[in-house]
Amino acid sequence: MTEVSFYTFADDPLDVARRLASKAWSQGKQVLLYTTDPARADAIDRLLWTSPALSFVPHCRDSDPLAGVTPVLIGARSDALARADVIVNLADHWPPDFARFERLLEIVGNDDASRRHGRERYRFYQSRGYALATHDLRARTG
Repeated sequence: MTEVSFYTFADDPLDVARRLASKAWSQGKQVLLYTTDPARADAIDRLLWTSPALSFVPHCRDSDPLAGVTPVLIGARSDALARADVIVNLADHWPPDFARFERLLEIVGNDDASRRHGRERYRFYQSRGYALATHDLRARTG
C-alpha cells in the first residue's frame, strides 16, 4: 500500500516540493511532480533549474520526448515514468492514480485554501485505510 506523508505549514510549498524531489532523486527514486496547472508546472520547472544555484536535478515535462529516460517529471501522466516510486502532489485534489506509487508526498501551505484542501485530502486517504505520516515544517530550521 502506498505510504502517504503530509508536510504541513510549508512557507513555500514549491520549494518544499523541490527539496523532496531532489532528495528522492538522490536516493535513486523516480519522481512525478503532479500538477495539472500549467502555471504551477512552469513555476516548479523554473525552480528546479535555479535552486540551489550549484546543483541540478534532471527533470522535464511528462510530455517531453525524453520523459521515459528522465528521473523527475512534471505533469499529470504517471505512466510516463519507468517506475512509480514517488509522487509529489502539487494539486489541490488527490492524484487519480496515486495508489500505484510507493510513496505519495502531500504539501500543505499556510494559507486557508491550502489547509482546507489538505484536510480534505487527509480525510480521503484516511477513509481508505492509508497509514498517514505528518511532518510539521514549523518545527524545522534552515
